Amino acid sequence: MTAVTARLADGVASISAADWDACAGTANPFVSHAFLAALEASASVGARSGWQPLPIVVDGADGRPAAIAPAYAKGHSQGEYVFDHAWADAWERAGGSYYPKLQIAAPFSPVPGPRLLLRDPATAPALIAAIEAVTDQHELSSAHATFVSPEQLPLFEQAGWLIREGTQFHWRNQGYATFDDFLGALASRKRKAIRKERAAAVEGLTIRHLTGADIRPEHWDAFWVFYQDTGSRKWGQPYLKRSFFPLLGETMGNRVLLILAERDGVPIAGALNLIGDDTLYGRYWGCTEEVPFLHFELCYYQAIDAAIARGLTTVEAGAQGEHKLARGYEPVATWSAHYIPDAGFRRAVSDFLVRERAAVEHSHDYLAELTPFKRGGNP
Repeated sequence: MTAVTARLADGVASISAADWDACAGTANPFVSHAFLAALEASASVGARSGWQPLPIVVDGADGRPAAIAPAYAKGHSQGEYVFDHAWADAWERAGGSYYPKLQIAAPFSPVPGPRLLLRDPATAPALIAAIEAVTDQHELSSAHATFVSPEQLPLFEQAGWLIREGTQFHWRNQGYATFDDFLGALASRKRKAIRKERAAAVEGLTIRHLTGADIRPEHWDAFWVFYQDTGSRKWGQPYLKRSFFPLLGETMGNRVLLILAERDGVPIAGALNLIGDDTLYGRYWGCTEEVPFLHFELCYYQAIDAAIARGLTTVEAGAQGEHKLARGYEPVATWSAHYIPDAGFRRAVSDFLVRERAAVEHSHDYLAELTPFKRGGNP
C-alpha cells in the first residue's frame, strides 16, 4: 500500500462542517458534523467525560479530508453499549493497562452506521492503517469500532480486526401505507393486544409530533426533565449535558422529531428521535407521570406512525429490549470490530468471541420465532 500521512485533529469542531460532511454523507445523522460538534460544544464529551475527541484524518491530494474516523480516547467503557468490561478486567489482572483505549463511535449512540467516513472510498485501508498506527504509537491496549454498518464490516475483516456480533430490534416498513396496514400483517391476537395498548396509553392525553422551529425552549425544558429521570435510573448519571438538546435543535432541528404526550396542555412524557435518509432513530425517552403502555406508545407505535408518514424504511428504537418483539420489531445482527495489538490478549479475546457468537446466533434464531407476524394459514 502506498504510504499515506494521517493526522489527529483537535476535535470535530476543528474541521469545517463542509469537509466533515463531505466524508460523512447525509444518511446517518449520528456521524454528522452537527451532532458530534454539539456533543463537544455542550461538554458532553471532552473535559472530564472520559471521551476525548481525537478525529483521525487522511487528507486527499487536494488538501481536504478524504477520510475521517470519529475517534475518541476513552478512559472507561461507559456509554458504548458494546460491553468489554470483562476484557478490561482480564487485561488489568494480567498486569496491563486497558485504559485509555481508542473508540471509533458515535458517543452514547448504539446506532449502526459508518465508522469510516469516506469522501474517497479508496482511502479506507489507509484510514484503518492510521487507526492501528495511533493505537500502536501511543501504546494503547486496543481500538474498537462499535456499531459498524454491515456495508463497512468487510473492510475491518480484511484488515484482520476481530469481529463481534450483537442483536438489536428494528421495525421494517414492508410498504405499509398506514399503521392498520402494519397491524394487518400480525396475528389476530397480537393485533388486538396492540390496539388495546394504544387505546389505554393515550386515554386523556394529546400526542404531539414536533420538529424544526416547532420545538421551542419550553419543550426542551420539559424533555430535559424526562431525560434526567430516565438517565439517573439507568446509568446513575445522564451522559448528555443540558445545553446539548437546544444545540441539537439549532443546528439540525429539521432532523429532530420530538414526540410529546400532554395532559391538559402540560407535557408528561416525551421521546426524542433523529431522522435519517431512510431510518427513524429512537434515542431518549422519559416521563414525569407513570401511564401504562405510554412508553410503548411514544417510543414504538408513534415512531412507526412517523416512519410510515415519511416513507422511511426502518425504525431503530435503541439497544436491547426483547419486549420490542411483541410490538413488531424484529431481531437484527449488529457488529463491532476490534484491533488488539498484543498477540496473547488477542488470542484470548478471539476465543471468547467464537463462543459468544455461537450463543448470540442461537439466541437470534430463537427470537426470530417470537415475532408477532402471521405464519402459515394463521389469521
